[in-house]
Amino acid sequence: MLFSGTKVSDLSKASIIIILAGFLTLGASFYFFFELADEVLEKEKFAVDQWAIDVMASISSPGLDQLWGWVTEAGSVTVITVLSVLLLIYLLFFSPFSRWVGIYFMINMIGISALTKGLKLLFERQRPEVLETYDGTGFSFPSGHSSGSMVFYGFLIYLVVISRLNKGWKWLINSLLGLLILLIGLSRVYLGVHYFTDILAGFLFGLAWLMICIAALEVTLWNQRRRKASKKAPAVNTQA
Repeated sequence: MLFSGTKVSDLSKASIIIILAGFLTLGASFYFFFELADEVLEKEKFAVDQWAIDVMASISSPGLDQLWGWVTEAGSVTVITVLSVLLLIYLLFFSPFSRWVGIYFMINMIGISALTKGLKLLFERQRPEVLETYDGTGFSFPSGHSSGSMVFYGFLIYLVVISRLNKGWKWLINSLLGLLILLIGLSRVYLGVHYFTDILAGFLFGLAWLMICIAALEVTLWNQRRRKASKKAPAVNTQA
């Protein structure tokens, strides 16, 4: 796990920096999301949305249409659901990690699905274009593809970080996963089913929820290690 000690005093400088960075990321994500959401509620128009639409229209081609269609499928409900079920089975029954990792992964995925649907109903923002082919139906804000890919592939990044892979492989795999998250978001703008601000909101809210779930998981694992350590201590004293 990220923080392997059983006492607060066991935390290294690197761990403290990670904790502080996590809190700052969480706070910034919520702040910018709610700032953006407030403007959407007031039906404000964003210049960046039109700019993004114009840029994507200028590079549009049949080949890119097909390529971005494949990319967007990596963030679709069907693909994310199937991959989530497979990963959950692995985490609960076959992985070397605590089963709490699987439990919090499940909370992570179910939670973001429910929260995103609730936010869409709250804001009722219409899409720039309705395309059933690319899951471009329903309300637009925030983007479900963006929030879903952020929490799913983001959790994969976390698993890679806590794995025993060497640093080179960790950097390579996580860089590719991070790039995939960004490309899934951009694919929604290219295909015309979301505004750029929908994507940004999905990323921000997804990142905030992911950080909450990972933080709760780490606290749970820390408490688990601490309980195990406290049980071992009396046994050692008795033997002495």
